[in-house]
Amino acid sequence: MSKKPRHMQLKPKNPMGTLKRLFSYFKYNKVLFISGILFIIISSLAQIGANAMLSPIIDTLVGEFNRGLFIKYLFIMAIFVLLISVGQYIGNLSMIRLAQKTVHKIREEMFAHMEKLPVSFFDTHSHGELMSTFTNDVDMLNQSLEQGVSQVLLSAITVVGTFIMMIILSPILTLVVVAMLGVMMFTIKYIGQRSAKNFRNQQATLAEMNGYIEEIMSGQKVVKVFNYEDRAIDDFSRRNEELRKSSTQAATYGVMLMPVMGNLSFVLYALVSMIGSLLVMKNRLSVGNIATFLQYTRTISRPITMVSNQFNTLFAALAGAERIFNVLDQEAEVDQGDVRLEKDHDGNYYWNVPKENGQYEKVPLKGYITFKDVSFGYVEGQKVLKKINLYAKPGQKKAFVGSTGAGKTTITNLINRFYEINEGIILYDGIDIRRINKHDLRSTMSIVLQDVHLFEGTIADNIRYGRLDATDEEVIAAAKLANAHYFIKNLPEGYNTMLTADGGNLSQGERQLLSIARAAVANPTILILDEATSSVDTRTEKLISEGMDKLMEGRTTFVIAHRLSTVRDSNAIMVLEQGEIIERGDHDELMRQKGRYYGLNTGALELQ
Repeated sequence: MSKKPRHMQLKPKNPMGTLKRLFSYFKYNKVLFISGILFIIISSLAQIGANAMLSPIIDTLVGEFNRGLFIKYLFIMAIFVLLISVGQYIGNLSMIRLAQKTVHKIREEMFAHMEKLPVSFFDTHSHGELMSTFTNDVDMLNQSLEQGVSQVLLSAITVVGTFIMMIILSPILTLVVVAMLGVMMFTIKYIGQRSAKNFRNQQATLAEMNGYIEEIMSGQKVVKVFNYEDRAIDDFSRRNEELRKSSTQAATYGVMLMPVMGNLSFVLYALVSMIGSLLVMKNRLSVGNIATFLQYTRTISRPITMVSNQFNTLFAALAGAERIFNVLDQEAEVDQGDVRLEKDHDGNYYWNVPKENGQYEKVPLKGYITFKDVSFGYVEGQKVLKKINLYAKPGQKKAFVGSTGAGKTTITNLINRFYEINEGIILYDGIDIRRINKHDLRSTMSIVLQDVHLFEGTIADNIRYGRLDATDEEVIAAAKLANAHYFIKNLPEGYNTMLTADGGNLSQGERQLLSIARAAVANPTILILDEATSSVDTRTEKLISEGMDKLMEGRTTFVIAHRLSTVRDSNAIMVLEQGEIIERGDHDELMRQKGRYYGLNTGALELQ
């Protein structure tokens, strides 16, 4: 039932480019970024300084005790410890705030960009996949930015500074450390590569799981009426098992890294202790020197171990960031329309059409729609519509009849410019529809769909969705036109009644009446109706039909017909098959032709 998410096939192509792009968001919060880095540097240097003070303190105790010098060294160490605490607190706090602001900015960009994407993007990406990007991927990115960036930066400075101090203390012991660090880095690379691969698989499998759950939850009525529960459970169990396997593999390598690195650091500590003891006995190092060097050994291995333990989070965050940027890189809906809709002093709308000579032509908004040899295909080389020709004028009702997949809905999608035609031309009031600004074009249209989508909020808010600046009086007038006023006023809170998601606390017919009212308040010039009465009782069907009849008065109306009884009064009925208009005419004309339409009406043929 669920389509496989597209990002299941995506692999990191440019990890460094992804990191660079991610860090570019820090420019929006430079103060937090600079202060965070500054205090992390202070903390790292103070840590190195505190370790360095061990040598004089111990040597003072081992040799001839000098109380004043001992107290002086302790005081200096105390200052370093204070700087470590303050630096880590302010540095980490700055990085946490930076992470929150960065993720906030990314979320805003993602949502704003999604609102600009064409319908084709949402037709090819499941809701669950997109929700997974918004939640799982963004949360993982937030976690990584909060913890990972500061730890990596702290570790890098600590390692470099500590390495310099180790060379100063003992080049021989430093060579031992370098050799052991080489073994550690090879281990990190080996385990890290497998950890990254498995965490990408885990995130992708989780996205697929979310998509399936969203699909099944939203279709519970269908699941139950067709007794699909056991099959749904089996499908879920299979996906859940895939997620368990990918998560287990990811966790296995993620958990493996910490103990392996910890044991290697213990081996390093032991080697340095043994070789350092020999150097002390040969008077090439003092007791304080070897104590400080051993502390540096722990210091240099600890950040490497700490960062390696963060790799699983960092890899998962990197995979999530790639998917986020993949969404942000999707091409936004293109609108090069230069024809705008404007209103004159008398309140009449007109198209302001630029001419080649720099002048403008005012074309009154009427609602004439013309298709001339229009061909279209969603996929290149596969035409859904072939050489469509039709004409509709204000006040006319044009109906499309045909089998599923014949191209009925596609025609209305082209009028809305949800998709652009491949061949031919569509004229709106004599203007090429591709020249009209999409926002202005769609502001002259309303759609009443068979599947009504309502939003959480009041009934008035849902009606006002058709035109956000509509007054309460206009909302009530639209409800009356749609025959929705009667049932609304009998609700406990009337127009202020709160709706649950998708209007679940209303009947199918009531939701449909609200959909008609929402279309009515927009006062459209073009009306598109996807038959809305197929799943309601006879009384409600009559109310809906009356509401739609009132709404259609004086408007250019296109009807996608699922039941032929509802299109008998159409000015023209077009029968589509395989993307072509095979018959056209009013009901009586088509019945006299005794063709496809006649067969559908008499029951000799059926809509499929």
